[in-house]
Amino acid sequence: MDKDADALPLSRKLRIADIEENAERRIEATGAETANIARLLDLVRLDSLSFDYRLRRGAGERIHLAGRLKARVIQTCVISLEPVEAVIDVPVEAEFWPTPLIEELEKKVEDLGQSGLADWPDAIMDGTIDLGPIIYETLATSLEPYPKRPGASLQWSPGAPETDPPETGPFAGLAKLKRR
Repeated sequence: MDKDADALPLSRKLRIADIEENAERRIEATGAETANIARLLDLVRLDSLSFDYRLRRGAGERIHLAGRLKARVIQTCVISLEPVEAVIDVPVEAEFWPTPLIEELEKKVEDLGQSGLADWPDAIMDGTIDLGPIIYETLATSLEPYPKRPGASLQWSPGAPETDPPETGPFAGLAKLKRR
C-alpha cells in the first residue's frame, strides 16, 4: 500500500479521556494542509479553513460533535474559467460511537433490510476520534459544484447564416443540380 495515498488530507485526533465537556475549541488548517486540500478538491486556492466546535458525552460512551465550519475558497468559473471567490459558513453535527455499538447497529439495519442511515456515526478507534475527515468532507460537500462568476453567461450565437451552399462534401452535387 502507498502510504501517501492512504494519508488523510486533514487529521485532528483527540483522545476521549482528554475531552472537556462543552468546552469551545477551534481547529485551523495550516498552510500546507490548505494547499493540499485545495489540490485535492481542484480549487484555485483555499485561503482559510477553520472549525469551531464543542463535544458532549452521551449515553453508551457516545460523543456528540456540534460545530461550525468556515472557509474562504477560490474556485474556477465553469463558463469563463476566471476565479470565483466564495465564503463557506456551515453548521456541522456528528456522532462518534464505540465500534461495538456501530457493529450492533449494522446488524439491526441488515436484519430490517434498511439501506442505511443518512447520518451514520463515526467510530471511536483506540480511544480516539478524528475530526479531520469530518472537516474535509464537510468542506468538500459544501463547495459549489458549478461555480459561476456573477454576470457570466453561456449564450450561444449562431453567427451569420451561410448564403452559399458548400462547394464540397456529400451534398455538393445536389446543390449544383438545384441551381440549374
